[in-house]
Amino acid sequence: MAVRGRHRRYQPSRINRASLTAAAGGAGMALPLIGAGDAHAASTDVWEKVAACESSHNWRINTGNGYFGGLQFSQSTWEAYGGTRYAPRADLATRDQQIAIAEKVLKGQGPGAWPVCSVRAGLTRGGDAPDIAPNGGRKPDAEPKKAQQPKPHRQAERPKAQTPPVSPTTVPTVREMYTVEPGDSLSRIARDEHVTGGWQRLYESNRSVVGDDPDLIFPGQRLSLRTPTTAPPKTRPQPQAAPKPAPEAKVEPKAPEAPKPKPRAEHVSKTATKPVSKPQSRTGGLSAPVSAGIGTPYRKAGSAWSRGYHTGVDFPVPTGTSVKAVANGKVVSAGWAGAYGYQIVIRHDDGRYSQYAHLSALTVREGQRVSSGQRIARSGSTGNSSGPHLHFEVRTGPGYGSDIDPLAYLRRGGVSI
Repeated sequence: MAVRGRHRRYQPSRINRASLTAAAGGAGMALPLIGAGDAHAASTDVWEKVAACESSHNWRINTGNGYFGGLQFSQSTWEAYGGTRYAPRADLATRDQQIAIAEKVLKGQGPGAWPVCSVRAGLTRGGDAPDIAPNGGRKPDAEPKKAQQPKPHRQAERPKAQTPPVSPTTVPTVREMYTVEPGDSLSRIARDEHVTGGWQRLYESNRSVVGDDPDLIFPGQRLSLRTPTTAPPKTRPQPQAAPKPAPEAKVEPKAPEAPKPKPRAEHVSKTATKPVSKPQSRTGGLSAPVSAGIGTPYRKAGSAWSRGYHTGVDFPVPTGTSVKAVANGKVVSAGWAGAYGYQIVIRHDDGRYSQYAHLSALTVREGQRVSSGQRIARSGSTGNSSGPHLHFEVRTGPGYGSDIDPLAYLRRGGVSI
């Protein structure tokens, strides 16, 4: 479905437009300040976090709004700071090349070039030089780092990196820890990081961090990727407590061990969230997408939206709030959609389509049948979003531009909002 980049002009942070754009008069003054050195550097891990905030880690993003790449450079900034030596636009350059130019912007403009995301990512001047290879090889960057190792402050940091890794990027070949990013799920992490035993083993190893619901993880959580392959099986044979009823062999059918497999969390823990859905109205067969009041209403006028008005309704809810299907239907789209962030579109049995955008986690797949009131996702703030909320639309077709009043549709189905 062709909705990418049409919801709003992509603005990772509205303040970023001014601060990331080098003015024609100021570019000449800023360029002489650009130079190599660690005084204004930031580590690769920090730049990864900035990219996660600015573009949800999409280093190739180009929504057609004039801002490009994982760190969302304007074209004038990319040119002013020498980016064209690598590629005509930032989204056509590699991750390392984008970071190399970002280092120059950091020195010339400071962290304020990314006013919102620099705070979230901890971007400051004076950090470690990033481990990057903008020219395609590692020799130019590796040799200067070796020359700096004798410095006292570098030597002091070395022992820390050799014990438990400080961040997922400190170990180049094997990750022992993983930091949850927007849109992540345990199954996706287990697949991408090749976790032995899949998401179930990953969940068992991090249950104290994740909690009782394996579908509910939050950006910033640190998960251990080291999953002991023998520990879980050893805990299950605990039913050896059977020798206790040895005096009576017939006592074996009592099997008090049966309840123990329940904590395995084969997504059965979803039942813990079901009571939350009870307050939602489903009188006419429809359900409210979330249990919350209304934020930005439908058809609110404004130049921030491509059609000149808001094509849906916003529900301000915290990240991680359960999002429900409003009616029975089939998922026709589930994944990344540019300005909408992570979204789901469902075709309902009455021919209407509903859209749920800016999600942090998806729990259904394209082609899957869903029922009214079924949890399909977790709310978030991905894509072009000013903060955590659910953007909800009802359409006559699957694509952008066929919107109808979503509240009127729900109310006709018996939902009171």
